[in-house]
Amino acid sequence: MADYAKPWLSIDEQIDRLSARGVIVTDRARTAELLRTVGYYRLTGYLYPSRSSETFLDEGGRERIRVLNTYREGTTVEAADRLIDFDRELRLLVLDGVERIEIALRTQIGYTVGRLGAFAHQDASAFVAAFDEPRIDTVTGAARASRLEEWLVRVQERRDSSDEAFVAHFRTKYDDQMPIWALTELLELGHLSRLYAGLRNDLATEIAGAFGVPTKRLMESWIATINYVRNIAAHHARLFNRKLVTAPKRPKPALVPLLAHLSESDAPKQFGSYSALAVMAYLLRTIDPDGGWAPRAAEHLRAFPEHAVLDIGSMGVAPGWLEQHLWRI
Repeated sequence: MADYAKPWLSIDEQIDRLSARGVIVTDRARTAELLRTVGYYRLTGYLYPSRSSETFLDEGGRERIRVLNTYREGTTVEAADRLIDFDRELRLLVLDGVERIEIALRTQIGYTVGRLGAFAHQDASAFVAAFDEPRIDTVTGAARASRLEEWLVRVQERRDSSDEAFVAHFRTKYDDQMPIWALTELLELGHLSRLYAGLRNDLATEIAGAFGVPTKRLMESWIATINYVRNIAAHHARLFNRKLVTAPKRPKPALVPLLAHLSESDAPKQFGSYSALAVMAYLLRTIDPDGGWAPRAAEHLRAFPEHAVLDIGSMGVAPGWLEQHLWRI
């Protein structure tokens, strides 16, 4: 393992380094402003697709690609600046949609699970058996709490740290007993995702159906994906051309016709941000049909900035995506 020995660089030195590596700097003052506000590593992250590369043979004789420290001819700071602005607006768009989805999911889970009882979230009968089974740590061999127990601990921590007036009301008047339909108002999407995954199939399917999703399997996957992109957006990370680690399951075309284009033979095999946006657009048709989120998202995608290397395909869009009825409401 090598010791880190690279020196600190002033803004001017950072600009000189970019220029020496092949980036065209036409406006030094604007580049300096960009480096002061977004930083060298963030800027070079948006420049990365324009890095030069070369092919080589590895020890096994297989052809590989090596990314170099230099940039392709014609690479400009302005192009990266446009991508930064585009991605910022994309993250805001995602967070706007996530807010509506998260609140609707809180409500539906509280309503459906609450029908079993005010404290059904503490009752193992509301969950699949595996969610309430004690576990063994695979590394240490020590006993580990069930997923339900761990979830309840996290939720209690959330309650303890809350300064919401309604939480204080339940704490003082009801000895901290809080029914599921009130508790869900405190839960973040990550809490909801874990809870939903553990619910028994009839409850989970009913909740999914309220959003026009035919199966628990699909809904569980989609919630996890939306939580993943929500975290990316909330932490201001690069989103537009990210390959999704937590990707949404693609439904069979007959099950969800509006998303059939995600499964067609010419659709991208690797999941990009477009697939998450498509799932969000589908859910929001039910949650907020007059909110206009899908047309705004489509308009933003159409405005993908001019770039020498990238186009909207870097987001994993499906062929003919703009003609899909999904984006018209």
